Amino acid sequence: MQRRRFLSLGAVAAAASVLPASLSATDFRATAPKAWDAATSQEAIEAMFGKVAMTDGQIEIKAPKLAENGGAVPIGIISKVEVTTVAVFQDANPRSAVVVFELGEGSVADLMTKIKMRKTANVTIVAKGKDGKFYSAVQKVEVSIGGCGG
Repeated sequence: MQRRRFLSLGAVAAAASVLPASLSATDFRATAPKAWDAATSQEAIEAMFGKVAMTDGQIEIKAPKLAENGGAVPIGIISKVEVTTVAVFQDANPRSAVVVFELGEGSVADLMTKIKMRKTANVTIVAKGKDGKFYSAVQKVEVSIGGCGG
């Protein structure tokens, strides 16, 4: 066996031994398909989570007040409580749902992503807490140059 091949196989085996025994993820496109076709954040949230009561103040959005380029708007999400699921929605594009993160048990979210926004609109974060409650935050983001061809 060639030395490089042996070392690369050894590295793969070492990496595999540190992974958890079972990894899983929910396919939200399959479990909540209507959420991904919804035009507004409210419709998408209801399609994904149902009609649930939201609590404000436990989730913080870190986003620019003015995004120079709507093609890559940075969105930071910080939770003050343990959460299991964090979803991002926006009202700038024809479809509101952007992404859903599933976190490990006992996680406090500190996430960063970039989204496309074709115009000025609200960004909404919904997080499901470990306690079963839903937490939300909303921030308006002004977009000077649309990121979807506008």
